[in-house]
Amino acid sequence: MNTDLATATDNWPRLASTPQETPIVFVVDDDISVRESLELLIRSAGWEPQICKSAEEFLDCPAPAVPNCLILDVNLPDLNGLDLQTLVSVERTDMPIIFVTGYGNVPTTVRAMKAGAVEFLIKPLGDEALLGAVEQALRHSRHVQVLESELRMLRDRYASLSRREREVMALVVAGLLNKQVGFELGITEITVKAHRGHLMRKMEAHSLADLIYMASRLGIMT
Repeated sequence: MNTDLATATDNWPRLASTPQETPIVFVVDDDISVRESLELLIRSAGWEPQICKSAEEFLDCPAPAVPNCLILDVNLPDLNGLDLQTLVSVERTDMPIIFVTGYGNVPTTVRAMKAGAVEFLIKPLGDEALLGAVEQALRHSRHVQVLESELRMLRDRYASLSRREREVMALVVAGLLNKQVGFELGITEITVKAHRGHLMRKMEAHSLADLIYMASRLGIMT
């Protein structure tokens, strides 16, 4: 690592954060010197480091609710980095991974990148390259968290709809006119309009385009 941490961190455009939402950067590496260097660099950049010496120790850490990422050594004493990546990709979808290793080979790099790693860096690590990778990873994490929060909100709204309102919504987003929806459901066009108005308010959709987008996110498009 470079010794001039102040220069490296002061010149890098970091992800903005509030005191309540300081991004967390996890480090899993069995080399104590690497852990200590990364902890210092991460803290100097304004992020919160969470340092682990093994995959097992990392898995005991609770998943954070703030933007986060994982700096992961490929070769670990218990569970190797690639196997840990498989677990993380399933259980912590908002946690991008930056791989680091003392030596690299093409098959390992390709496997890691295909599985979603944002970067694969060779030790000794350069501060600028690492900070850039962390910045990219944290932005991706925040984006995923926003999308997941939006989806939870949409699911709550959809759950508030009556059975009939869900039926009307499904037909409306499929492109049917009110008259056609009424024919399909055996109700009058006036009744369709009433259900449509109710479901638009409950879903907080301001237009048909909004409703179609919501239906797409919810996976109910036919």
